[in-house]
Amino acid sequence: MALKQISSNKCFGGLQKVFEHDSVELNCKMKFAVYLPPKAETGKCPALYWLSGLTGTEQNFISKSGYHQAASEHGLVVIAPDTSPCGCNIKGEDESWDFGTGAGFYVDATEDPWKTNYRMYSYITEELPKLINANFPVDPQRTSIFGHSMGGHGALICALKNPGKYKSVSAFAPICNPLLCRWGKKAFSGYLGTDQSKWKAYDATHLVKSYPGSQLDILIDQGKDDQFLLDGQLLPDNFIAACTEKKIPVVFRLQDGYDHSYYFIATFITDHIRHHAKYLNA
Repeated sequence: MALKQISSNKCFGGLQKVFEHDSVELNCKMKFAVYLPPKAETGKCPALYWLSGLTGTEQNFISKSGYHQAASEHGLVVIAPDTSPCGCNIKGEDESWDFGTGAGFYVDATEDPWKTNYRMYSYITEELPKLINANFPVDPQRTSIFGHSMGGHGALICALKNPGKYKSVSAFAPICNPLLCRWGKKAFSGYLGTDQSKWKAYDATHLVKSYPGSQLDILIDQGKDDQFLLDGQLLPDNFIAACTEKKIPVVFRLQDGYDHSYYFIATFITDHIRHHAKYLNA
């Protein structure tokens, strides 16, 4: 599968690159960012996938989070895809910021007109890793995943639906229980239809309840002054309760004074890179 390089910039001794390719799952052209640390010049490195939130693209994380220094030091290849298919010309895809373009919610849609393109779950867990493993110096056995908001939801469900696939998972202000929040209800009813039993397959709080218990260490940071937390969109307490019941280790840190923005992410990004490096470099 041909990759077209869009950009390459030296950063902390490594290279931040952006590529474009034709996605089979999504039936459109997709961009993704990949950071190659200095260690990638001499050998295979672990792969860490970042999933961005609503309205995000492959650019947000690489330009705003300040993750490069830690990724360079720990020798991690970091991959940041887009958040939805792009330019599919589906009626209504650009009408709202929390559904359609920039809002793929990391599910495989089953409803018309979305099901042909909106297959972000399969793209993230199958197509993209195959592409990365074939074209970059990564060790496929050492993979982890993290994300923010809608992408935090994505990271949690990818890890919980695939025991053993990811060595670790973390999230910033994830949408923890989409069945019960407005964002989730809108996205899931559009992509998955009205049968709410189908929604549970993409809800971290429900997935935890049936998780078979292969080792998974979860780190979550949440800003205490996050307007979406106060607005009932994120519902971390429900997820924490489910993890506690299943005895799944989760470190949940409520960070005083922080909001939902990349200023919050940038503050704690090094902790998250360290969290993953502990398992990826073990």
